[in-house]
Amino acid sequence: MSISIKTAEDIEGMRIAGRLGSEVLDYITPFVKPGVTTGELDRLCHEYMVNVQGTIPAPLNYCPPGYTPYPKAICTSVNDVICHGIPGDKVLKSGDVVNLDITVIKDGYHGDNSRMFFIGEPSILAKRLSDVTYECMWLGIQQVKPGATLGDIGHAIQTHAEKAGYSVVREFCGHGIGKVFHEEPQVLHYGRPGTGVKLEAGMIFTIEPMINAGRREIREMGDGWTIKTKDRSLSAQWEHMLVVTDTGYEVLTLSAGSPPPPAFITGTAKAA
Repeated sequence: MSISIKTAEDIEGMRIAGRLGSEVLDYITPFVKPGVTTGELDRLCHEYMVNVQGTIPAPLNYCPPGYTPYPKAICTSVNDVICHGIPGDKVLKSGDVVNLDITVIKDGYHGDNSRMFFIGEPSILAKRLSDVTYECMWLGIQQVKPGATLGDIGHAIQTHAEKAGYSVVREFCGHGIGKVFHEEPQVLHYGRPGTGVKLEAGMIFTIEPMINAGRREIREMGDGWTIKTKDRSLSAQWEHMLVVTDTGYEVLTLSAGSPPPPAFITGTAKAA
């Protein structure tokens, strides 16, 4: 397995792309409300990326082996959709929860992140699931430093999710990223401490746990992209992109509107 170690120039490019990816989420936040369609959110994000930022939406026409080209600029995963929900005619209504997954390309570099949004007032279950998933992501991030392993990240996430009574999706994971959208390593959101790839300064990857309120099993929809929970339970996901530094980590997908880390995260994270 070949994992690319990024140069200082690469890291600076990824910092810019990561901030821009996060700023798309800042921009779209006021539009995520009852009555809007997921297709309209896609249109707004697409226009903002192209016309305001001068970025390219990475998902548009993205076509990994075995897939048809992805038809939209962003992913909109509503309620029991785990990931890769395709924007369209679906009208968001009060009580819905939606994950918006944004990846931009700037000067060849990818900036990949996602956030959860509540439409109107969320249910207690939806709020707790989103909060726990957010904590899972940050607990995973907190493990990152040279010499730690990918298993440390997965274990921290899995332990916290399962303690809350939730399950971790196994079929999808975080990934290395740079000038390529998805590269090695695969960052699993479950695992055993001390196992897997050892982290080195200069590695860049995403941590993006998908946590289900019910069982972890998935089902794929007929469009070839949309993944739902098999038992129709709610699912939540948060995603950041980070670089391993000499002493720990730096989150690259931070912007003015990024939600703050949970209270238990201390000192080591810093804004780009």
